[in-house]
Order: sequence, then C-alpha cells, then structure tokens
Amino acid sequence: MARKGIGVALCLVGLLLLVGCNRGSIEPPQPVHLKVAGSTSMQPLVEELAQAYTERHQHVTIAVEGRGSRLGIELVRQGQVDIGMASWKETEAAALWSMPIALDGTAIVVHPQNQLEGLTLLQLRDVFFGWIWDWRDVGGQAGEIVAISREDGSGTRAVFEELVMKGKRVTPTSMVMPSSQAVVEYVAEHPEAIGYVSMGYLSQEVKALEIEEAAPTPKSVRRGDYHLLRPLFLITRWEPIGEVKGFIDFVLSPAGQSIVGKKYGRVRE
Repeated sequence: MARKGIGVALCLVGLLLLVGCNRGSIEPPQPVHLKVAGSTSMQPLVEELAQAYTERHQHVTIAVEGRGSRLGIELVRQGQVDIGMASWKETEAAALWSMPIALDGTAIVVHPQNQLEGLTLLQLRDVFFGWIWDWRDVGGQAGEIVAISREDGSGTRAVFEELVMKGKRVTPTSMVMPSSQAVVEYVAEHPEAIGYVSMGYLSQEVKALEIEEAAPTPKSVRRGDYHLLRPLFLITRWEPIGEVKGFIDFVLSPAGQSIVGKKYGRVRE
C-alpha cells in the first residue's frame, strides 16, 4: 500500500510539472503599434473604433492622426503609416487596397437662429458660387451670406465640389477652415454663416439644413435618400494582414458597425 501511495504521489508531481511547463511555454503576444492618418472628418470615428479594438486586444496600440485625405493616401503609398483614412477616394488611391467602412452625409450647417429650413441643390450651388449673397433670396431673413469652405486636400471639400458645385468653383470670397470642427465652431458664432461638414460633427451648436427635402441622418444616408452621400474608406498599401487586418475586420463586424451606426450609415449589419 505504501508503494502504491508513493507511486500515485509521484504521478501527481509529474502531472503538475508537465502542466507548469506547458503554461510557461505560452508566451504573451508581442506588442503591436499601428499608425493611422488621413481624413480629419473620419478621425473621431476611427479613434472610437481604435479604442474599442485595443480594449479587446491589449497588446495593440493605435495612433490616429487627422491630416487630410490626400496626405493620408500619400503616407500610405510611402509606407509611413499602416492605414490611411479617406473621406473621398482620390484617383491617387486607385492602386491601393481600400475598404468602405461607413456612409457619410455632407451636412449643410447654419446658425441655430437662422429661420431657413432647407435648400435645393441649385440654390446651394448658387450660394457657394456667389450668385446668391443675401439670405432673403433663398427664403430667409435679409442679411449677407458668408460661405465657409474647406482647405485644398480635404475629402469633404472634394465631395462638395463634385456633388454640389458640378465643376464650378466656390466663390473666392468664402472663408476656408482646416477641419469640420473648425467650420462648426465658426458657424456657431456667426449667424450669417453657412458651411459644410461631415454629419458626424453635427451638434446642437449648429443647424443642419434639409437638402432637396431630406435631412442628413444615419437612416436617410443608409437608404440613399440624402443626396450629398459619400463612403468613408480605410486604405492600405497592400491587402491587409496581421493586426491591420484584425482591426479592419473588427470595424466591419457587428460590434464595429454598431459604433459606426451612432452617427453614420452602416455598410454592414
């Protein structure tokens, strides 16, 4: 009996040592740092998605920087960042891998005190071309219209010029702002102003006008009812692998798209 007891004890010790060795051989994942740069309009959305991803994958850190769609594409091409953000797919991105992750509406914003509720596309074009310069000419109260535009290289500007201006130039008297947030802040303080921003930046500080009787909402954008519609892209130099692929897969997953759907139209359920 004593020999049996000793044998059982030795077996147990051996099993414990085996389990301990196996546990010791499981190494934690190596730290991974991803760089993302591009569209300032996309920056808050991608930051929120990155935070959700890194909470699930704590060995990953993701730095997100808004530097404009065009520059983001160029940084991807040069291999200086892992992922680019583009709110308008430039021709320069044709040779790169890209994936739409959200649907955005370019919202036309005015001061909350502005009594105007909406514009037609033709009226909007004439306002930003400089043919209409008084609010009463579009149904508002008399007063000078101050148009607010975006800087060269902005994806939001590119989509506005493509869908609204139709080849016409924005009036040279317009004020140029470096981001959607800067447009919101200026319009919120100037009752005479009108600007265009990503609908993800809408807040109570400004009033979004209906365009052709449709408002920029996640539902109207997803259904295609709102005319000033654009996809938002993540762009990589090659087909993504590793943690880059893992992050993009998360963005397109139900968990990621639930974050997208708070302020934008989803591209997947």
